[in-house]
Amino acid sequence: MAQGALALLLLLLPSFPPLATSCPAACRCYSTTVECGALRLRVLPPGIPPGTQTLFLQDNSITRLEPGVLAPLAALRRLYLHNNSLRGLEPGAFHAQSRLLELALTGNRLRGLHVGAFAGLAQLRVLYLAGNQLAQLLDFTFLHLPRLQELHLQENSIELLEDQALAGLSSLALLDLSRNQLGTISREALQPLASLQVLRLTENPWRCDCALHWLGAWIKEGGQRLLSPRDKITCAEPPRLALQSLLDVSGSSLICIPPSVHVEPLEVTANLGEDLRVACQASGYPQPLVTWRKVAQLREGHPRAQAQPEGGAPGPGGYGASDTGSGMLFLSNITLAHAGKYECEASNAGGAARVPFQLLVNLSQQQELRLAPPPPPAAGPVGHEPLHEAGSMAFRALGLATQTAIAAAIALLALTALLLATLICRRRRRRKKAPGPPGEGALFVNDYSDGPCTFAQLEELRDERGHEMFVIDRSKPLFAEGLAEAAEGPAAGPAQGIPLQPPAAYEIHC
Repeated sequence: MAQGALALLLLLLPSFPPLATSCPAACRCYSTTVECGALRLRVLPPGIPPGTQTLFLQDNSITRLEPGVLAPLAALRRLYLHNNSLRGLEPGAFHAQSRLLELALTGNRLRGLHVGAFAGLAQLRVLYLAGNQLAQLLDFTFLHLPRLQELHLQENSIELLEDQALAGLSSLALLDLSRNQLGTISREALQPLASLQVLRLTENPWRCDCALHWLGAWIKEGGQRLLSPRDKITCAEPPRLALQSLLDVSGSSLICIPPSVHVEPLEVTANLGEDLRVACQASGYPQPLVTWRKVAQLREGHPRAQAQPEGGAPGPGGYGASDTGSGMLFLSNITLAHAGKYECEASNAGGAARVPFQLLVNLSQQQELRLAPPPPPAAGPVGHEPLHEAGSMAFRALGLATQTAIAAAIALLALTALLLATLICRRRRRRKKAPGPPGEGALFVNDYSDGPCTFAQLEELRDERGHEMFVIDRSKPLFAEGLAEAAEGPAAGPAQGIPLQPPAAYEIHC
């Protein structure tokens, strides 16, 4: 119907008088309409009049809309880009088209839609996205289209419609999801469509299990008015319900089998630099979605954090990726950071199941050291590095930078102690060999010229000078005669003529 209307509009175009203003080469311009279809264009042609309201660019080879290329065409009301080779839409590509009412992107090569791809199209009423290669619609893809009334998504390969993919489409009246690869759809995905009047879900491989129980009940309760009489939701699986209409299947036949998970072995010790592959076998109906996660072990006293996906090798079933049936954990070039606890989780509409897995990493093939219980957590912000359980991991489980810092600190402490011991020994040897300071070993006397010294004064002097003190009484000389004769003896040598102080000796009182 839509293609017929476009063809009719093209037939009527020659009846408009041509524009007097300039027109792009090989294009035809009529009033406020410019037709540049089937010209093998790879980019938008230059020279399109700024006042153009309808622009036909269908059946060309345009692969990309350059940022800002549509900015001069702020008056556009209808833009037809169907049957080109567009592979993606840049966020903000239609930022200047606030008056656009209809946008046709049918028959391109779009594989995904970024959030913000339709930003600026606040007045858009009709959006054609049929016949592309879309495989999934992510949350908030159409958030910037509050007045959209028709959304055509038929003839794609959509197999996943996230719960918030249609959020913001409160004015949507027609939604066409026919001829895709949808196996299920959630009630939450259709809740934002408060104005929906036509819903097309035919020719999808519907999986009639417990997840679609709500859809059958919803259609029976009043949703039938949204479906045309020829629109039937036909089951593709399980085999016992194949080719039956969902409305003809009883609710008790829409069953799910909760998943069960098996990992063998549950603990592996690997060497540095090795590659590891661990299989997680899951069974259930519908086929469970299998995900590997690394679990962060927090110290005692802190709540356990929710397991987060861990990055790793890309590809189905890869490390941190999701797989169905048999999920493989791939680890290449194992390092100490890979050590820890992992979880294999399998989930489907019937529930979820988890199995833990432990990975130990050796520093070398010959050595394995066990880690002592960790110290109590210090006050302050908690780091992002996973903390292992006490006594459950070896010293090798610490990061390489942490091990290096600990070894350097221990070596520095040992070197400091050795230097201090050497310094103390050297000082002691010097004190034994070096002569004492001036006055050390001399006899300090008190001749009572300032009065007698008390015992307290002597003790004070003893503490201050560091050697013993004696009191000499000059009134009681000793060996006075012998000393006098020695003084009167002949003086020889160069000391002659120099008066010498005769030595004296006195009685010592201590």
